[in-house]
Amino acid sequence: MRRRDRHGRGMRGPVAPPQVPLSASRADTFRDLVLDSVERLERRWPQLADVEFMVMEVPPPVSGETVPLGGSAPAEKNEPARVVVYRRPVEIRSKSREDRALLVHEVVVEQVAELLGLSPESVDPRYGQD
Repeated sequence: MRRRDRHGRGMRGPVAPPQVPLSASRADTFRDLVLDSVERLERRWPQLADVEFMVMEVPPPVSGETVPLGGSAPAEKNEPARVVVYRRPVEIRSKSREDRALLVHEVVVEQVAELLGLSPESVDPRYGQD
């Protein structure tokens, strides 16, 4: 039996074209913000292609008062250098999508600066101005 609406018509077609996702999860949207930020920085710093960028929900438990928004680890024997952005703490500190995008970029810039041993302003000259 075909399903019909109250006007006697059935489904007219798909709700969205196949190439358009019906909905992106918050985690997917957040990951895209991190990737956008990394792409911006890779144009200026090609060596970042060797760095692994990750998104984790929350940081591991720490004994300090402040919850970190991100972290970084230098390359080791068989492991690449890593930059981690913690999704939940960043989401809690940002009110809108624009605020979140700016905060994600700041966190990525700060962690890359720490890895490279540079100031955030030298990694991205627009750091702190947005």
